Amino acid sequence: MAFPDRLEATLRHDRVIVIVALTGVAGLAWGYMIREAQGMAQTGICQCAGIAMSGPDTQPWSPFAIVPLFLMWAEMMVAMMIPSATPMILTFARVNRQRREQERPFVPTGLFVLGYLIVWCGFSLIAALAQWGLHGAALLSPVMKSNSTILSGLLLMVTGIFQWTPWKRACLRHCNSPLGFLLGDWREGRGGALAMGLKHGVHCTGCCWLLMALLFIAGVMNLLWVAAITLVVLLEKMLPRGEWFCRVVGAGCVAWGGWILASPPA
Repeated sequence: MAFPDRLEATLRHDRVIVIVALTGVAGLAWGYMIREAQGMAQTGICQCAGIAMSGPDTQPWSPFAIVPLFLMWAEMMVAMMIPSATPMILTFARVNRQRREQERPFVPTGLFVLGYLIVWCGFSLIAALAQWGLHGAALLSPVMKSNSTILSGLLLMVTGIFQWTPWKRACLRHCNSPLGFLLGDWREGRGGALAMGLKHGVHCTGCCWLLMALLFIAGVMNLLWVAAITLVVLLEKMLPRGEWFCRVVGAGCVAWGGWILASPPA
């Protein structure tokens, strides 16, 4: 088969290629995260980039600890957000294929994904700084879980209220309408693909950042908590009435947070 024919056959199967690639990336991130969680369960210490990030030591961390904290959060964000971003990425690949069939410029899908992940890496840095500060203020337990009922209750209530705000609805509508976003905000060239990925990442982060902050409540490396938040994010973006689902989640968070704040100290 000649090279042009092979290329054409490959592009006709771009959906399968993208799905396999995204599944592989997310699978690697989940696998590494599970490995870290298992090691923490066995030893009581979470290792990231060879540095212990939890354990019996409750002394303030060195500023150098921000690097492994960042890597840990970035790995979690890849694992948690790739599944919910898949519809947008697949739509981008489909629009790309149609443009090539019309002999219009081809834009690499990988650059769109890169832009998306760059934004979540920015969030990971902020989360790492927040964790570093919370640990230094003795608000996190040795297993990276909030040991403050006030912190837990307020995080839940703020998250629940945010679920009802116009900002949440606007960001969620963007995530729920992949084709509308791409048709209305298409940019040519490699720089355009990266810019579109960045813009989608900003909307996606704006939609989900407080849900990710809830990881501090049950433990940053609590896999059941990580899986539950991943599922909530996925359902918000995939359900036909995702806006109503996120309001239900918000009401539940407010009720839970209020119950924690009203409960007497243990």
